[in-house]
Amino acid sequence: MRIGIVGAGALGGLYGAFLARAGYDVHFLMRRDFETVKASGLVVKSCRGDFHLDPVQCYQRPEDIGVVDLVFIGLKTTTNDRYQELISPLMGPTTRVLTAQNGLGNEESLAELFGAERVSGGLAFLCSNRTSPGVINHLDYGFLHIGNFQRGPDETLLTFADMFNKSGVECTVVDDLALARWKKLIWNVPFNGLSALLDMTVDKIMKKHKLHKRAWRLMREVQAAAKADGLTIEDGFLEHMMELTIKMEPYYTSMHLDRQHGRPMEIESIIGEPLRRGQQHGLDLPYMQNLYTGLKEIDTAPKL
Repeated sequence: MRIGIVGAGALGGLYGAFLARAGYDVHFLMRRDFETVKASGLVVKSCRGDFHLDPVQCYQRPEDIGVVDLVFIGLKTTTNDRYQELISPLMGPTTRVLTAQNGLGNEESLAELFGAERVSGGLAFLCSNRTSPGVINHLDYGFLHIGNFQRGPDETLLTFADMFNKSGVECTVVDDLALARWKKLIWNVPFNGLSALLDMTVDKIMKKHKLHKRAWRLMREVQAAAKADGLTIEDGFLEHMMELTIKMEPYYTSMHLDRQHGRPMEIESIIGEPLRRGQQHGLDLPYMQNLYTGLKEIDTAPKL
């Protein structure tokens, strides 16, 4: 199977490296890290054991990769307007696209371009950062849930899951991708959002009573928005997410790092889209609205 990784950073780069280490034919589309990785390979410092991938099949242009069997998307959602440009050269008659991006709306956008029957989604539960060119620091977790867009699992999806599992990535197939997306938002809305808004690591949020309580209220609002959208998330799941978060090492979320480095934050896909869907059903979501407004003010402020 020929695999193209589009967005080879902390997420796509890590999963692609695991696949390549296991012997799969992986091709990385890289921009800022290309020269370093081409010359020196890709270094993964992982809680599951460090390794150095060298040589790496990496490219600066999708046209140089050509047609693949699977396109794995790890792009930030702030670059979704480049789907056509970056993905079309990789698409053949039977190519499947699996996006592991954050938030809501990604599969819908891909389906408009390439057809719903070719689109799958993945949810990465992962603590990982790109610390310098060609170096990925895998801190914790790493499991992946995958599902088909608007349909149940098929043999191709099961093959993808088997491939990840054989590479050392715990991968589970889900029957309902939409529900899985909302479940991930239970964590992403409060902790990606608050960490970026307050310029604070997740462990510090958990140690402050008022912020811990605010995170709970955000979780409850996401739960309510999901229910209004026809999807039930049990209270026990929220409690489980909090239990996992309490155990986390000090962690800079992706949105927090984007703020620190002056990059656009994934506000619309992670906060804005679930907020709008809840409001379309007539819900009052004051904590989500406040979070969204605050992040937008930061994102649009002049960079010093």
